[in-house]
Amino acid sequence: QVRLVESGGGLVQAGDSLRLSCEVLGRGGYPMAWFRQAPGKDREFTAAVASNGGTAYYGDAVKGRFTASRDNAKNMVYLVMTHLKPEDTAVYYCAALRTWFPTFEANVWGQGTQVTVSS
Repeated sequence: QVRLVESGGGLVQAGDSLRLSCEVLGRGGYPMAWFRQAPGKDREFTAAVASNGGTAYYGDAVKGRFTASRDNAKNMVYLVMTHLKPEDTAVYYCAALRTWFPTFEANVWGQGTQVTVSS
């Protein structure tokens, strides 16, 4: 059984940076991902990082601004977000993946953390 606990969300201004953290409780070793869901929109793939941390993929909207990483010794997954825009406002979810590129299907979800970017 795996449980994911996100933290690090908050209210920031456009152009600011923020780091989200995801603690992996229980059996780890899965490829991990971040998704986000803005009000009135579908959940959107944001970033994924391989089990060994060696490969990462990003959604087009965040490429070049967000970086996903992990520290397997600490059972932690991170999403560093820079040059934030108001359109990045969403609830961000950490997820354990059951499939890798290109489908990135998740089978375990965290509770989500709110990120709000003011203009």
